Amino acid sequence: MKYLSIFLLLFSFLTSATAQTKNILMIVAPVEFRDEELFIPKKIFEDNGYKVEVASKPTEAGKAKGVGGAEIGVDLLLEKARFGKYDAIVIVGGPGANIYWQDKDVLTLIKDARQNKKIIGAICIAPVCLANAGILEGKRATAFASEAQKLTKKGAQYVAVNVVADDGIITADGPFESEEFAYKILEELQK
Repeated sequence: MKYLSIFLLLFSFLTSATAQTKNILMIVAPVEFRDEELFIPKKIFEDNGYKVEVASKPTEAGKAKGVGGAEIGVDLLLEKARFGKYDAIVIVGGPGANIYWQDKDVLTLIKDARQNKKIIGAICIAPVCLANAGILEGKRATAFASEAQKLTKKGAQYVAVNVVADDGIITADGPFESEEFAYKILEELQK
């Protein structure tokens, strides 16, 4: 009986700790993601108690490579990612991010996450993914200026500012806003 009590106490502790785990999925292109748009928010999220997993399309040796030369191990192939485990989905920009603009796996993940009221972030050119998934219609959003028209064509209200949060969707215009972007996501997660 004593061992059963200890087991139940331990099981209760482990399940409550697991239930409180906070998770963020960051999606990167296999090549040419913006290094600072991944690594700065990732560190901020982890420093604030979030477990971060990185997802990408299949990559050479299981690593994604940034435009600045940094590499990161990919935790998860994108086609296996499901929104349910995550508190937020964050799509990193950079020249390579355009491979996700029409990607079925990414668009489905975004739509499912939105329907389930998850926080969704995208930076640089990645907000085009959100527009193409149909979740920016009627929402204020920003992106790298070259992509503004792609957002407005899909019904977004483009605003030329650094970071925008609108109803759980956070967008940022580029790498210099990586820190502000990360903190805005954390702020939205606290609501």
